Amino acid sequence: MDILHSIIIGIVEGITEFLPISSTAHMVLAAKVLNIAQSDFVKSFEIIIQFGAILSVLVLYWRRFLVDSESLKRVLAAFIPTAILGFALYKFIKGYLISNETIIVWSLLLGGIILIIFELFHKESDTAVEDISKIPYSKCITIGLFQSLAMFPGVSRSAATIIGGLTLGLKRKTIVEFSFLLAVPTMLAASVLDILKTGSSFTVNQVGVLAVGFVVSFVVALLSIKFLLRYIEKHSFIPFGVYRIIIALIFMFGLFR
Repeated sequence: MDILHSIIIGIVEGITEFLPISSTAHMVLAAKVLNIAQSDFVKSFEIIIQFGAILSVLVLYWRRFLVDSESLKRVLAAFIPTAILGFALYKFIKGYLISNETIIVWSLLLGGIILIIFELFHKESDTAVEDISKIPYSKCITIGLFQSLAMFPGVSRSAATIIGGLTLGLKRKTIVEFSFLLAVPTMLAASVLDILKTGSSFTVNQVGVLAVGFVVSFVVALLSIKFLLRYIEKHSFIPFGVYRIIIALIFMFGLFR
């Protein structure tokens, strides 16, 4: 993996991290197209640069973390299920799930179908929760359980949390922003855990490649967040569901084999 690969994958990560299309799936499939072998370093790269994208949330929502303690407590409550399951299943996730193309493709396909069906039938209630600081803690933990489904690459962390939040009666903009905030402790923990487990084995060149991807994903993600917030004001997620199905079928029928 070289600097050019790092830039390309960083762009892919920055664009897809907050969209309901699975950034992990796109990074793994992009690596396949670029003929990048799924080594231990590449797997770590695909985990750690996600936190680069997540840092864009801190830039845009820093007041939520430093001032709004009620919102922060709810974010941390939602993080608990993922923290427990992620730590317990770390070896299985990294060793088997994260680069499993079969799981990725089927998750993209089924997730796209579910996303379309959900959007066709979901109706937002007039009493839907609008303020993050007013979300009941029980619903926060349930949203965290939905997020945990994204341990299967291709599911999409944002799609899982957004569908979970809408199902539980949150307004669309509210759960989208909550998903942004929840990504911070989730990906921080995943990145720190991976660095502690494997960071000592990185070469100087690999650290440089990782740094470039990290910065690129951060910059691109800033634009991606702003796009999604504008998009949800007038549109549903059905186009993303259709896109997921198309990408899954392309790889399922072996166009890039």
